[in-house]
Amino acid sequence: MNKYDKIKLQNQICFPLYALSREVIKKYKPLLDKFNLTYTQYVTMLVIWEEEKIMFKELAKRLHLDSGTLTPVVKKLEAMGLIIKYRNKDDDRNVTIEVTNKGLLLKDEILEVPEKIYCNYKGDEEKLILLKQLLDQLLLNTPNE
Repeated sequence: MNKYDKIKLQNQICFPLYALSREVIKKYKPLLDKFNLTYTQYVTMLVIWEEEKIMFKELAKRLHLDSGTLTPVVKKLEAMGLIIKYRNKDDDRNVTIEVTNKGLLLKDEILEVPEKIYCNYKGDEEKLILLKQLLDQLLLNTPNE
């Protein structure tokens, strides 16, 4: 083993995660195009649908996104009429995001997306479940900055 083995692409933890993530997100694109959503908008809506009303800071934390990345996503979702955002009356630094009726209607329509994604991995369901569990554990142990 030479000293440069640790910087070979094949020995990096990040690369297969990155490559698989790109491949999976690519599979979402045609499904989400039907709803005029990007992948980032979709995962943002998943959290908003779960909570129906959430503080911006909590949304960013749940998505592991910084404010600069999430702000334009939220603005676009608001412009699409899927959410509303408003400042807290007691503390205008706190922004609340809330799903609209139009957003709730989309929730019912988009139920097909996860089912169609899983169809791409027939025969690998157990591996997917294990991978998700392992990734969730690693994310829990990763400081959210």
